[in-house]
Amino acid sequence: MYRVLIVDDEEPVLDGYDFMLKSTNGFTLCGKARSGYDALKLIYELKPDLVFMDINIPGMDGLEVIAEVHKKFASMVFILSTAYERFDLAQRAIPLGVFDYLVKPVSKKTFFAALEKVQEHLDSRISEFEQESIQEAGIQQYLRKTIWKTVSPDEWEQYRRRFVFPSGKGIVCIMELGEAAEVYGSAIMEKLSLRYHCRYDFTMNQGIYLVLGDVKREELEAYMETVLREIFPVEGYALGIGGLYHGSELHQSCAEAMEDLRRKRNGAQNRERLRIIQLRRKTGIAPGEETAQIFCDLWKDIFCTYDFSVAKAKMVSVFMFIMDDCSGCYSGRAEVSPPFGAAEEIMALPDIAAWEAWAAPAFEQIQRQATGRRSKSFPMPLVKAIKYVHDHYTETIQLPKIAEAANVSAAYLSRLFSEYLKTNFVDYVTELRIGQAEKLIRESSMNIKEIAFAVGYQDPNYFSKIFKKVTGLSPRTFGVSAEEPL
Repeated sequence: MYRVLIVDDEEPVLDGYDFMLKSTNGFTLCGKARSGYDALKLIYELKPDLVFMDINIPGMDGLEVIAEVHKKFASMVFILSTAYERFDLAQRAIPLGVFDYLVKPVSKKTFFAALEKVQEHLDSRISEFEQESIQEAGIQQYLRKTIWKTVSPDEWEQYRRRFVFPSGKGIVCIMELGEAAEVYGSAIMEKLSLRYHCRYDFTMNQGIYLVLGDVKREELEAYMETVLREIFPVEGYALGIGGLYHGSELHQSCAEAMEDLRRKRNGAQNRERLRIIQLRRKTGIAPGEETAQIFCDLWKDIFCTYDFSVAKAKMVSVFMFIMDDCSGCYSGRAEVSPPFGAAEEIMALPDIAAWEAWAAPAFEQIQRQATGRRSKSFPMPLVKAIKYVHDHYTETIQLPKIAEAANVSAAYLSRLFSEYLKTNFVDYVTELRIGQAEKLIRESSMNIKEIAFAVGYQDPNYFSKIFKKVTGLSPRTFGVSAEEPL
């Protein structure tokens, strides 16, 4: 039975169509709508096979509703009904793929004739869909197994003809999608299809995209990054892109995409490590807004990169590290109990929304305790030095100058950094600058040179090398538009 939705603001029309549908064998009424907005809502909820759509309805008119959904539901059949036969409406309806156009009042003969044509159309599409399903299954099998292997040019031509590939060349993209594979994979494919001929499958939480044609890798990567930023709720995804190859050599593009993905995944792990180090050193010392931002960036990366259960376990470790750094509650340095049971509370959270609601207040609680305890336990010269560094990191600063401001010798101040912060002065300043650079990359439109100057580096080339050494990625990979090649 094909499901029918009737959209009309006149009750007699709704009742009349309903009555006539009951005398048919192939159709059943699934819903009624009296306005454009109601129609839109029911189309998404009910996904009917056939929609009788009045044009002049409250809110969005019928053609606006069809324009909104016809790409999303390409197989859905729409029949317009209106009190007037107007050429301008027919012109608007043609590009939207409207199946038929009925002028009210609609007689039984006309109504049943329209249904008969719709049923023939829908019945014929079943076999088409079966063929498409077989074709799609073949493409998925090709992307999962064959594309990774060496094939002869003749074998490639057979695949190309079988799957109606429009080009003999292509690029493979592989994306780490995690638990979001089924949710976001198809959405990414839809966006890519607006610009490129491509095929898609996902397996083992990875999306595999074959982009066909004489494609420029740099342009494809830029467009993919734009699509991903638009679709994904948080940053932190990993995307690997191979080179352009003839179809018989696409296995090389697969290998390059996997290597690119591995390199970027390592970059994400480096960023995770850096942020944990920054968080442990700065909580209770640096301004609260700064450490809160580091914490937020850290958990967003972790929850996007790993499955929810693994991400929660990682955040348990993060909280235990910070609590121990600030109070010694897990290392026996002080007879202090942890402020709360991080493992018990975090692992009980059911979803990402619950995590967000829990995380900010919990971290704020630790920050308050850390500020009081660290300000008392740190020697005053170190407190002065840290404040000076945070106030002047954009300038050229050296240890002797900081020591002079703290009224101690450079050697003594160096020992304080090592003893209390578990780092040396140079690394502390570097991590502060790179952390601020990451923030500018995310939140500003500054180019590489401007960001280098803003965080205290006079040589953009040197800044780029330090940035990559610390984070595992170049500033350009983070999305900065360079003013000139570096």
